[in-house]
Amino acid sequence: MKKSLRLLAASLSMICLMSAALPQTLPAATEANDPFLWLEEIEGPRALAWARAENDKTLRVLQSDFRYQRFYEEALNILQAKDRIPYVSFGRRGLDNFWQDENHVRGIWRRTTFESYRAQDPRWDTILDMDALAVAEKKNWVFKGGSCLPPEERLCLLRLSNGGKDAVFVREFDGDAETFVMTGFDLPEGKQNVSWVDNNTILVARDWGDGTMTKAGYPFVVKELKRAQPLAQAREVFRGELTDVGTTPFVLRDSDGTVHATGAVRAISSFENEHVLFGPERPIKLNLPRKANIGGIASGRLLVTLNEDWTPPSGDARFAAGSIISYDLAEWKQDPLRARPTLVFQSGPRQALSGFKATRNLLILTILDNVQSKAFVYKYDQGTWLVTPIPLPENASVGLSAASNETDEVMFTVSSFLRPTSLWYFDAATERLETLKTTPSRFNASKYVVEQFEATSRDGAGIPYFLVQPKSARCDGSTPTLLYGYGGFQIPLLPSYAGLMGRLWLEQGYAYVVANLRGGGEFGPRWHEAAQGATKQRTWDDFIAVAEDLIRRKITSPRRLGVVGGSQGGLLVGTAITQRPDLFNAAIVQVPLFDMLRFTKLAAGASWTAEYGDPALPEQREWIQAYSPYQKLVPGQTYPAPFILTSTKDDRVHPAHGRKAAARLAELGQPYFYYENLDGGHSAAANLIEDARRAALEYTYASGRLGLSEVEKKGR
Repeated sequence: MKKSLRLLAASLSMICLMSAALPQTLPAATEANDPFLWLEEIEGPRALAWARAENDKTLRVLQSDFRYQRFYEEALNILQAKDRIPYVSFGRRGLDNFWQDENHVRGIWRRTTFESYRAQDPRWDTILDMDALAVAEKKNWVFKGGSCLPPEERLCLLRLSNGGKDAVFVREFDGDAETFVMTGFDLPEGKQNVSWVDNNTILVARDWGDGTMTKAGYPFVVKELKRAQPLAQAREVFRGELTDVGTTPFVLRDSDGTVHATGAVRAISSFENEHVLFGPERPIKLNLPRKANIGGIASGRLLVTLNEDWTPPSGDARFAAGSIISYDLAEWKQDPLRARPTLVFQSGPRQALSGFKATRNLLILTILDNVQSKAFVYKYDQGTWLVTPIPLPENASVGLSAASNETDEVMFTVSSFLRPTSLWYFDAATERLETLKTTPSRFNASKYVVEQFEATSRDGAGIPYFLVQPKSARCDGSTPTLLYGYGGFQIPLLPSYAGLMGRLWLEQGYAYVVANLRGGGEFGPRWHEAAQGATKQRTWDDFIAVAEDLIRRKITSPRRLGVVGGSQGGLLVGTAITQRPDLFNAAIVQVPLFDMLRFTKLAAGASWTAEYGDPALPEQREWIQAYSPYQKLVPGQTYPAPFILTSTKDDRVHPAHGRKAAARLAELGQPYFYYENLDGGHSAAANLIEDARRAALEYTYASGRLGLSEVEKKGR
């Protein structure tokens, strides 16, 4: 073990330039003196050559470590296990599933019956084989899902990505004939959204030519396209603004597939929308608040979720942020501007709406209560919503997995850190509840305990976090610990079973932490708004506070503490290691934002100004520059040798963020690892093999940086 660590350290020194060989007066990187702008050319020959060279150096070190091959094989076995839960969606033709394994690397779309699905070994009918399609068409296809036309659900618009990018091709597929429709809808590659209107008509938002894409790189022009009609002849039905994030068409249907309205959602920012109905003469702008979303139809009522306090024009009621309201559908269709909403659900001070789905007659709701999940049935009866709790297991995360439009059947996932995920079936009409599937244990959970603690952030706010650690752990700061966080875009982090983490990390006797930071969605809209824009530093402060609390409790120590996060979480890790590098000895930085002074100019970055601010505006640039990690990589500081991972095909968060961070560290003579998957998109992995490789690389790195030597293990 000692020899391997010495070899790892020696190889790490070979990867990076030594600081002694560099001038000690390097300035902080700015747009004016940034020497690495050339790395922003995604497919540029020089940039790709640099990425391949960095990959070679990183793989040479990490894949030669004695742990890597075991980690890779164990990860692949878990990811490709035949006894995984095959998650399904309810359809009028059966239960649909997309499946990947060692024989179906790119995956198959398949279908079974409910009775067969309940059996231990269901009988599946393959509808589309992505591996065979990729070979036949000589394309690196990644399946991104699709939408089938109700009520028959025979014709489907499939989204196919080249290598995992957000940009997709859209092609019409006949589910009965199990083939693409020869004269069907066939849209070229692009970031686009489509909605069925009827058998011969779709609404499309895409790149229609010059001046039809926003600065964020998304479409803002919606057109109606008829079957066999060239794109150039599509009829424009709505146009947003160049400064928007983008525009998405929508078709409002009930459970029978009947269309009640068509329209568009104009995303003014990441969190603000304008809803427009396509009227017979002109579009009708709905008088909903900007932080609202139409959520479909249930029990003959139109559902709307609110992310801000709102008093409707009638003025006879006030609804709080985090609520669901509803309108009588018939009244709303007659006059959508004067229809009167009523309350469906209102969250409490430590609650948040988690998810909801409509069945044929009911509304199924899940909420978070102090980061614990609960599920309910809502039924509208004579002017009142009647609420009935669903008796799912407590002290677990509950997710709505699927719901039927034809019946009142739903499926839930139930999971916790130490409890393998199970899939539950519930028929709300008969109140029948049963477990359908359970993931086998991937590690010995009996050795570990889960606790919830609270750290105090810089401004005094209490920040909850979950700790998973061995029951035998000593409170002497010696336990290697990974701290995971996100803290943005109102997205919550919930307890969930992670077989890979358990097998590759916990089973070494190590600890894992999930922090519920402000900026996330654990406690609803206000928890998010508390760390947004000018106050975004609170997210970074919260993360640092959790790290300090772990050290104060002697759960771990700076020598044994690492941080991990992806996308917004990658930015979070970047701020942690540049603001408090003394607290950490490892950092896994996945598909990160890093250069926040240029983020609006890279990929989809301009769509996130509502979360961070706009560096083009002097006042906002000031608060962004105060934390932007790329500019905070400076001479004279020691950073915890981060492992930066990204993807060439990531057209959401530009790979230049990670590339430039690594190049800057090399310029400073600081140790680092860098790996860029040439495929994968924003997930940095396009299939299970790539997922397994990434996991093995990350845990090999973390174990090498934070792990105990054989002598230390024996002493414990």
